[in-house]
Amino acid sequence: MAGPGRTHPNIVRGRWGEDLAAAWYARRGYDVVARNWRTRTGEIDLVVRRGRLVVVCEVKARRSDAYGPAAAAVGPAKQQRLRRLAAEWLAGSGLRGVEVRFDVVAITGEEIDVVVDAF
Repeated sequence: MAGPGRTHPNIVRGRWGEDLAAAWYARRGYDVVARNWRTRTGEIDLVVRRGRLVVVCEVKARRSDAYGPAAAAVGPAKQQRLRRLAAEWLAGSGLRGVEVRFDVVAITGEEIDVVVDAF
């Protein structure tokens, strides 16, 4: 357990996973437009954009698949929450006429698996 002034290992791994995902998108010509965007409803890990395409990305990073695949953690309830959050983000972004896609970046150990158009 993390004490005062210490960061929990899961938080560190999550940030590392988000950095890895952001770099993956950047190598493919996307610009990161938001990271860890929060409201009372929840949080969007990563929003990237390339032209008219906006990608809302959920990042799941695990040390192993002992508890199942990382992408499996993005079930129907999480998907619905992400859709609501994306609508909130878009409403405040000023962007119009964009196409929205939802991706899941699942990182298990050192292996990255990007599920494009996951839901």
